[in-house]
Amino acid sequence: MSFLALLFALLIEQARPLSSNNGLRRLLRNWISWTSRTLDAGHPQLAWTTWSLAVGVPTLVTLLVHWLLMYFLGWPVAMVWSVCVLYASLGFRQFSHHFTDIRDALDAGDERLARELLAQWQHVSVGSLPRSELLRHVIEHSVLSAHRHVFGVLAWFSVLAALGLGPAGAVFYRMSAWVSRAWQASSQTQSGWVSEPLQVAAHMAWYRVDWVPARVTALAFAVVGNFEEAIDCWRTHAQRCPDDNNGVVLSATAGALNVRLGGEALDAQANPERALLNDESLSNEDSESTPGRAPEQAHLSSVVGLVWRTVVLWMVLLALLTLARLLG
Repeated sequence: MSFLALLFALLIEQARPLSSNNGLRRLLRNWISWTSRTLDAGHPQLAWTTWSLAVGVPTLVTLLVHWLLMYFLGWPVAMVWSVCVLYASLGFRQFSHHFTDIRDALDAGDERLARELLAQWQHVSVGSLPRSELLRHVIEHSVLSAHRHVFGVLAWFSVLAALGLGPAGAVFYRMSAWVSRAWQASSQTQSGWVSEPLQVAAHMAWYRVDWVPARVTALAFAVVGNFEEAIDCWRTHAQRCPDDNNGVVLSATAGALNVRLGGEALDAQANPERALLNDESLSNEDSESTPGRAPEQAHLSSVVGLVWRTVVLWMVLLALLTLARLLG
């Protein structure tokens, strides 16, 4: 059932992606805002309670509906529910249009437009970012988006579905990621500001939730790419990223594609609001980068191939597990 639900969800998402401002997204955004406004009192223990409610309630509702459908209507209807949940949770088309627009701009030789599109996507000031660093940022942001919107969801969904929990894992992962981003450090004068204990709790929870999926994604990239280089780069360069999970994914990507990533581009992951450095400053960051070729236009196509080969790998594994269960 998991394999078929995932297959149908991916096909539907490719044919008719959800808009970025759909009704479900607005509902969940309001739910996250309500929990922080209502329960955020600046106390560490209450912060964990707030996070648990913000993430746990949608997850439990998803699980309850799955069990009710299984019990009263049978597995075909429950599978339809799983397809719907995965369709809303998976997000290839939630980020791929940014990547495609930037790639098209670079293909047309319009680097100014490509910088503007990157700035709009990641909400940073790119200034006079040189072409190689522009490509580096596009590669890194695209790979991390693929992990968070697709492969991390698949990891949690597959494990919890195998335990009989249906699509609850997909919701748990996506809500954890969303809550962490929604409660990032912000100014006290901004609307929706949350206390530091709540920000810390959301960040710590997200790190723990994403720890295993990040390593599963890195391993999958190694399998479908250059295995030895990916594993070596993972072991020696992952710690250079301010976020350990991001470092694992990006270092494995660098080794799998033989592309130089890291340095200032990695640092921007931990400081999304800071301006990116100019040419001279960026050149001093090479020692912090992973080994490999400087990012080139051809690497964008390599990234697309890496992501889709990883999707195929996931589908094959799920198909084999489903077949083994049926035969067993």
